[in-house]
Amino acid sequence: MQWWSADSLSELGSLLLAFALGACIGFERHRRLKSAGLRTHAVVGVGSAAFTLVSAHGFSNVLGADVGLDPSRIAAQIVSGIGFLGAGVIFVRGDGVRGLTTAASVWLSAAVGMACGAALPVVALGATALYLVAVTGLTSIARLVTPEARTTTVLVRYRVGKGVLRTALELAVEHGFRASLESSRVLERSGHKDRVEARLQVSGTNGDAGDLVAVFAEIPGMSSVRLVAEDV
Repeated sequence: MQWWSADSLSELGSLLLAFALGACIGFERHRRLKSAGLRTHAVVGVGSAAFTLVSAHGFSNVLGADVGLDPSRIAAQIVSGIGFLGAGVIFVRGDGVRGLTTAASVWLSAAVGMACGAALPVVALGATALYLVAVTGLTSIARLVTPEARTTTVLVRYRVGKGVLRTALELAVEHGFRASLESSRVLERSGHKDRVEARLQVSGTNGDAGDLVAVFAEIPGMSSVRLVAEDV
């Protein structure tokens, strides 16, 4: 086993560059309090660079007249394998999907690490710069074109068998909101299970959820309505 070779210094440089660029991508996610942040992206970048370096240089001693290697095979496996890690940060809540940008950033960190391992620093730097432009500049432009929807959690209690929940969802749509049932539970009072408590996710761009609460309160069979939290 040879500890040091003529290429060792450049290989370490590739790993350090992958670490730095992955950390840059992760820092942006960390600032937004995402589950996959600084450490995850830095490790993904270094790991992808290491896999690429091993693929390119790690099996040179077994090459011969009857042995051929395809370095791109390990790179292809990185692309498919990193999808499992990205899928872990995507989750569905109500009718919305969260974590897509973070999953894409993990995927990009892998690409940046592979570029570093393949001795393509300009590609790695360019990809990182374009990512930062996309998540900062394009986000501002998107907000100007389409106002960001505000999501509010509304807690309602109503009597069973009155069609209250269906009516509430229909009224939300009529007033320009999207509403979905997050969770519900049956309440027991005096031995009778005649009431339900439900959490609704309500979102909209051109309306106040407080006005919708007043509309819900007028539904026959509705016992109580209140706002729980608002994500702005």
